[in-house]
Amino acid sequence: MLLFIVRIIITTIVVLAVSHILPGLEVKDTVDAIFFGLILGVINSIVRPILTLLTLPITIFTLGLFLLVINGFTFWLASEISYGVHISSFWGAFWGGAIIWVTGIFTNRLIWDSHAR
Repeated sequence: MLLFIVRIIITTIVVLAVSHILPGLEVKDTVDAIFFGLILGVINSIVRPILTLLTLPITIFTLGLFLLVINGFTFWLASEISYGVHISSFWGAFWGGAIIWVTGIFTNRLIWDSHAR
């Protein structure tokens, strides 16, 4: 449970930082970013594995590049569910999802390395 909370906090910080960089991503305030991070965490733990399994043939055919589309879709879906985070373009969702994905990789590596000790 603690690991999930750490990932939500890191996701929230990254969303707040990325909202200042990406032109297609707007965040109203910090509370909305926290709520968005929570929703994105739930979607990534429940919906994303199902989507990955359903689109496995396309993912294999594109050598894994279709996972970037799935990341963008889950990022967009979280923004549609949450109030206060707005994505105005496909590229905002795509790059936001990609940045969150890369951040998640580093977060997982950091968390698993700290638990291995």
